[in-house]
Amino acid sequence: MSEPLLEIERLNTYYGKSHILHDVSLTVGKGELVALLGLNGAGKTTTMRSVLGLTRPRSGQVRFEGSSITGWPPYRVAHLGVGYVPEGRRMFKDLTVLENLQIAETARKGDWTIERVFERLPKLRELRLRKSGRLSGGEQEMLAIARALVANPTMMLVDEPSQGLAPLIVEEVYKILEEMKAQGVSILLVEQNALLALKVADRAYVMDEGRIVYSGVASELERDRDMIRTLMGLQEVAS
Repeated sequence: MSEPLLEIERLNTYYGKSHILHDVSLTVGKGELVALLGLNGAGKTTTMRSVLGLTRPRSGQVRFEGSSITGWPPYRVAHLGVGYVPEGRRMFKDLTVLENLQIAETARKGDWTIERVFERLPKLRELRLRKSGRLSGGEQEMLAIARALVANPTMMLVDEPSQGLAPLIVEEVYKILEEMKAQGVSILLVEQNALLALKVADRAYVMDEGRIVYSGVASELERDRDMIRTLMGLQEVAS
């Protein structure tokens, strides 16, 4: 693994009295794509929310570039260069595609301008004056990724990008993730489709009931379908 960028150590997070994360520890290195796998309710999204300051952990540490950011408010985490593509996209539905991107654009220097996003995702250029609430699911996912990109993050947290999308759209989304990784952006990818995530990831963690139950090299786990079935609690794994 490369030098750590994000470090999570023995994180415990609650929703009210419900103990959701149990001593969760994981790392994401600089320029690394790490998959966080598990079934619904395993604690994957809560892990991301705990990093971003959307849900404050009860105990444990979150470090970014070696400094503690545990419990920081989301705007401070974002200013560090941490982007977020949430499950369900969550955009300003009454604003146009262009307006959503203009709000997200920051003063951080980098290659990802709105114009470059439109070059890379020409469909968004065509739709730039359409209100985001009128976009299809695939178009909204593209906008959610573009919105994170124009902030020129050093790290991206991406939650269930393939959910509910047609295969061709999913393929395009994953090409963008691979392009970001090639440019040195670190990515923590939450995904239920284990085989899809493992094809692009360097390393993988599997969560179950709020605990990390496996960590290892993604390519090794991808080849072991029996292990995937066991860890993910699945009856079958697609070829």
